Formats: sequence, structure tokens, C-alpha cells
Amino acid sequence: MTITETLSKNRGELEIKLRNLLAKPVFLIEMDAFALPCGCNGATINTRGLQYDDLEIFEEHISKYLKETSENLEIQPSFLFARLVPGTAEIASLNSRVLCNRCYMDFARGSGKKPRPDIYILNFVRRE
Repeated sequence: MTITETLSKNRGELEIKLRNLLAKPVFLIEMDAFALPCGCNGATINTRGLQYDDLEIFEEHISKYLKETSENLEIQPSFLFARLVPGTAEIASLNSRVLCNRCYMDFARGSGKKPRPDIYILNFVRRE
């Protein structure tokens, strides 16, 4: 299976799981794998129809589904988060990231679910 076929399959499966969980139309309009210059890598899934309240209520399930999707893409998800549209309840994207050392330190210093107004942390694996 090609990279794009794997992304497409996993995007579709996650979209179905979220629709069934939330009982409403949720669209995962794009799924991208990335490798940043700093050393971070992972996947970003642009969303429509997913709201902040959905995360608060179904966080455990959404986190589990996102982790499974990441593992299917051979991404060891040490940092799962949602990117919020500032000033709204809209979720712009779901993200799975393997953090580089510098970015890890930036997030390790923070606390709580919302270290910044545009980020809602679903899972952060602290290093020992």
C-alpha cells in the first residue's frame, strides 16, 4: 500500500469512528504526514464539525482513536493535541506529533490542557 493510500484509509476510518461517537457530521477534510525542520514529525488532520465541547466530553475516546490512527501510520504518538480556532469553539485540526528535543522542552514547561489559547492537549508523554 502506498503512503497516500495508507493516509486515505486511516483518514476515512477515523472519520467514521468520530461520526459514530458524536452522532453528527464530522468531516476530516485532509490528512497529512509531516517532518519539520526542527525534527518534529507526525500527522495533522484538518477537521470540520468538531467542537471544543466534543473534546471535553469525549476526550478519552477521541484520544484513543487518534492514537490508534497514529500507530497505524507507524507514528509513535508522544503528543496528541487539537488545534483550536482562537476565539471560537471550532477545532481546526487533530494532531499527532513526535516532538524534537527543543519542542518537547517548550511543552514540558507548560501545564494543563491548554498551554496556549490555540492548543488543547489530549495526551503528552513525559520523558524520564
